[in-house]
Amino acid sequence: GAPVRRGHAPSESAASARLRTAGLRPAELRTTGGFLSSCLSFLFTRNFHSKPASSGVEGMLFYTITDGKDQVPISYFISALRKTGLHPSDPRLKECMENLQQAVNDSAGEVMMDRELFHRCVGGNIVLLIQAFRKKFIIPEFDVFAQKINEIYDRVQKQDDGTVADYIPQLAKFSPELWGMSLCTVDGQRHSVGDTKQPFCLQSCVKPLQYAIAVHEAGTEHIHRYVGMEPSGLKFNMLSLDDEGPCSNKAEKFDYVMEFVKKMAGQEYIGFSNTTFQSEKETGDRNFAIGYYMKEKKCFPPRADMIDALDFYFQLCSIEVTCESGSIIAATLANGGICPITGEHVLSAEAVRNTLSLMHSCGMYDFSGQMAFHVGLPAKSGVSGAVLLVIPNVMGVMCWSPPLDRVGNSVRGIHFCQELVSLFNFHNYDNLRHFVKKQDPRRQDGDDRNKSVFNLMFAAYSGDVSALRRFALSSMDMDLQDYDSRTALHIAAAEGHIDVVKFLTETCKVDPFVVDRWGNLPVDDALQFGHDEVVKVLKDYQQVYRQQEVQQHTEGGHLPKLDNIEGMV
Repeated sequence: GAPVRRGHAPSESAASARLRTAGLRPAELRTTGGFLSSCLSFLFTRNFHSKPASSGVEGMLFYTITDGKDQVPISYFISALRKTGLHPSDPRLKECMENLQQAVNDSAGEVMMDRELFHRCVGGNIVLLIQAFRKKFIIPEFDVFAQKINEIYDRVQKQDDGTVADYIPQLAKFSPELWGMSLCTVDGQRHSVGDTKQPFCLQSCVKPLQYAIAVHEAGTEHIHRYVGMEPSGLKFNMLSLDDEGPCSNKAEKFDYVMEFVKKMAGQEYIGFSNTTFQSEKETGDRNFAIGYYMKEKKCFPPRADMIDALDFYFQLCSIEVTCESGSIIAATLANGGICPITGEHVLSAEAVRNTLSLMHSCGMYDFSGQMAFHVGLPAKSGVSGAVLLVIPNVMGVMCWSPPLDRVGNSVRGIHFCQELVSLFNFHNYDNLRHFVKKQDPRRQDGDDRNKSVFNLMFAAYSGDVSALRRFALSSMDMDLQDYDSRTALHIAAAEGHIDVVKFLTETCKVDPFVVDRWGNLPVDDALQFGHDEVVKVLKDYQQVYRQQEVQQHTEGGHLPKLDNIEGMV
């Protein structure tokens, strides 16, 4: 016998009928902005459709990846995985990939992934995959971000300035056309473009790594008895592992550091160029001269042999990486010393903090000041053409291009870093108030608006006038609508919060004629739930609002939304 409300079809939907059978009214669910009804709708869909019921979140994840299909090719799953930034070679996905490979080997034709195969393959990686496909990684829209990185790469590739280092033959052999860039986020999302599998020597990029290892092992105080912190000091800051430490000879020291670097790289490619090492020794006269000068000034720890230290340094400079493995090393530094793709705690937080501080102040030779000013991020360059860039708590980047500028930095590497921070707000001081807007890849599309809608609706639902005042003072649009086209005034009217209704109408002057998905005005909700006082306020306000609209239309201009600051407060 209830009258049909304006905007409703005469017969209720099957979902509404099930709600009423359960003792719930759809209108009651709408008062919370539709959130609860969305949850119930999902459950009803899962329980009443012909598709087999899922076993919890695993089933939900499967149908999210497959877009509701019961089976998809394995290549479809791999492609979806790559879009999140996860790489099939990620050690966290090793078991999953092995099971998929086994399924491919056991089948003659194309293998389709169904619920059973999905369960068998991803059972141990369910938490990681849920994070990935719910876009809860540090870069939620990773495929969009990767496309913009590719565009930067293409622009930088056109740079043809600089000359390849030739003080040792091994460096001079590299083509000036080589150009690669890899990045790895703190969540293990990875992207590579260009010549990223070509091995090259770290050269001076190893300095922050050996410093970090030394601080990790011996502590800051001990190391800085012999190593300064000022960027205007010696160009060659030698670090050596004391004989009292865990290593007793040169071979053990080198193996020890190599193992550390491999851990930082997530056990990806780390090599050694013996020819580069031999050439470094033969052409290292300047390094030997600096070494003797430092020895004269007693810059070495007791019992440290200067020749052995230099030999060890040349070995470390000859360690090889690729852009891909180098980016994971940088990401380990960005992640506070924890390797993103293995989860291993490699370096102490103190070692990482000190290392990044020194990289920021003196990591780019004579360009360090300009790098800190224009890019604002810790970085280290090497004469091989490498630039190791760290964006703390976000990602690590390794750029490699052999042509160098006059101070020994990679021309393309520097330009890539500058382009990166000109597009994204990665500069350390980009988040200051009133700074020029840049893109923030850490935010999901629509995050700001969604958060505003949620906060506004919840404040109206709970009758929190103080919160609404803060939103209005921050210039929030008080007429924002949720996905059911309901405004804060709809919610407040349905709940009977007279103070909220008065604030929204008298002070914020919101539109009382917004129609929601069901064809209801705010006054209709107040009538339905029997809030007579709210109904009177809204009807009086509708008349005033209409009169002001007519007046504004006659005189021109727009209807003022707020009286003044005093009235709003």
